[in-house]
Amino acid sequence: VHRDLPLFLSLMNDQHRSLTRSLISHSVSVSEILAVRELDVDGGTKDDGRWQKMPQKLTEAYPYAFTVSYVERARQHRWQCSDVTFHCSEGALRQQWIQTIREQLTALSMADRPKHLLVYINPHGGKQQGECIYEQKVAPLFACASISTDVIVTEHANHARDHLKTEAELKKYDGVVCVGGDGMFSEIVHGLVSRTQRENGVDQNSPEEKLVPCSLRIGIIPAGSTDCICYATVGINDPVTSALHVIVGDSQPMDVCSVHHNNTFLRYSSSLLGYGFYGDVLADSERKRWMGPARYNFSGFKTFLTHHHYEGAVSFLPATDILGTPRDKTRCRAGCFICQHDGPNLCFCSIPEYEMGWGVVRGKFLAINAASMSCACPRSPKGLSPAAHLADGTTDLILVRKCSRFNFLRHLLRHTSKDDQFDMTFVEVHRVRRFRFTPRHWQNDSELDLRENGKQLFSQICRDHPACSCSPAYSSWNCDGEILPHAAIEVGVHCQLIKLFTRGIEEQPLFEDLANPPCAL
Repeated sequence: VHRDLPLFLSLMNDQHRSLTRSLISHSVSVSEILAVRELDVDGGTKDDGRWQKMPQKLTEAYPYAFTVSYVERARQHRWQCSDVTFHCSEGALRQQWIQTIREQLTALSMADRPKHLLVYINPHGGKQQGECIYEQKVAPLFACASISTDVIVTEHANHARDHLKTEAELKKYDGVVCVGGDGMFSEIVHGLVSRTQRENGVDQNSPEEKLVPCSLRIGIIPAGSTDCICYATVGINDPVTSALHVIVGDSQPMDVCSVHHNNTFLRYSSSLLGYGFYGDVLADSERKRWMGPARYNFSGFKTFLTHHHYEGAVSFLPATDILGTPRDKTRCRAGCFICQHDGPNLCFCSIPEYEMGWGVVRGKFLAINAASMSCACPRSPKGLSPAAHLADGTTDLILVRKCSRFNFLRHLLRHTSKDDQFDMTFVEVHRVRRFRFTPRHWQNDSELDLRENGKQLFSQICRDHPACSCSPAYSSWNCDGEILPHAAIEVGVHCQLIKLFTRGIEEQPLFEDLANPPCAL
């Protein structure tokens, strides 16, 4: 059986066990078979000790059996592991099927599927269920697929990042898996990307430097409070679904933005860079960590009431000669044509082109956001930029100018509906390859000191009091949930710098009719 062709077998529908019922055929691609196990004559699973009760008549007529574990699609982009048992009248026929399937799985492992993974677990993220999620839902699936793992439970912030940078023996692994939220994923990205650049002699402090893509794929088992990356790349934050994408060896390239200040590297961003509203929300919530997850709602409401705006200039290099635009209604999905077309074209742009064609927007802004993906989440199903793409070499730069509270509220509410959040006179969006932001009155010094002295002696009182009408000199940049120490930054998009164990969001209508699929391959 060729690995790209479906494997066809027939079996009685599991819901109708009577021998008089008609046979139902169902096909599953070999690439989505997880494992095959041999059954003893009495119905016990030979390989892993699990037992299944077989009808007496079936075992007498067909005493030889084997079980195939495969990916079954459910609603809302969810995957699950299903088992189907086949019965044969001859032992030789059973062995022929088992050998054939295992040969195909071995070929897949040689090409795409991981055999040895490095796993990092954040025990404190989200609801602090990381270890439990891995042990109960993920580890059994990896064992079923014969994937060996080295597991590290992180003990402090940046533990995974620092271990990947220096200690990890990456050559013996086929990928890195993190069990946690978006913060844990960011640690993995920083560790892998920094390690790759160091080993290839690339200076990360140079904004124009072309970064070397990472060779290892990254898997994300969602166990955080937001799981934005999972929503944007899989369509759901389900640990089993993400684990199955790792097992079948899916691969999805993804862009990463580098952030610099005065030729000094600050951080990498893979989802959202936000200045103004989203930066203020994060900065305020960090001062209220004692409130737990409720601090985000509180800080968001408070920041909305303060309604601060910030003056500055945004210069950007538009992405020209591309197929997609931020308002074209297209969505980045599995096998995205725009990512396959635009990404490679932008990946090989010459550096001198970066010095031509820059645009500049000056003014007072409530928010400046750069979305490298849709940033979808349960509260915002479309995301911050619904048409943003994972791997086209661009980021969507969203500029929200100063407006009334009412109009800004209208803009925010459109993120939760089907209305176009960009269809407002005070909002503009550009698809760019690079951009720079310079605050008004910016000087070549530490914005941290200026921000503390921005309102002189009453800075903290003004910042914490929603009724205060004066705005601070600077906001903070929210970089994937971390606060940057500078307001003046330069951002560049590095096309397809990393790869994930996913395939992008699949078009759901293809699987809506499979809510109760027949139990046959």
